[in-house]
Amino acid sequence: MSKQVLVLNAGYEPLSLVSVRRAVVLLLREKAELLEATQQMLYSANRSIPVPLVIRLVHYVRLPHRRVPSTRGAVMLRDAFMCQYCGDKPGHAALTVDHVIPRSRGGEHSWSNLVTACKRCNQRKGNLTPDEAGMHLIRRPFEPSYVALVLLSNPVAAERWEQLMGMSREHFLSAAA
Repeated sequence: MSKQVLVLNAGYEPLSLVSVRRAVVLLLREKAELLEATQQMLYSANRSIPVPLVIRLVHYVRLPHRRVPSTRGAVMLRDAFMCQYCGDKPGHAALTVDHVIPRSRGGEHSWSNLVTACKRCNQRKGNLTPDEAGMHLIRRPFEPSYVALVLLSNPVAAERWEQLMGMSREHFLSAAA
């Protein structure tokens, strides 16, 4: 059984991932409608319901802009666990988070100054700017939207949303830039 269910707002924008239990409660209270389900069923004494994969809220929920903290995991998720200097994907343990403009030179710890880098590139760059080190970024760093990170953190949910909306991950990630 899927552990998380993608919740869409009334306008089909991804809101969050919730447990199957929470999704079923929203469906039973008629606060959401079922858009996609698994073949498995949940049974009670007087009712059966398919295990939800994607639900949509019946009424639009206005949420305040949610800023995502620039943590190591979130930066790596945004950068698809790929070195932003050489394009290598050495694995989670061999990646670091690099300050494009080093902190010792006034660089901030912010989304627009953080990128994923392999250990080799991070050591080569050292305390220099990319220009000084003769290195170029594959993609300029940006602050992703909360929705983009929710979808990137769960490939199954992202795939379901892509199918519903006819959009690719690159589309919703670049739209956040």
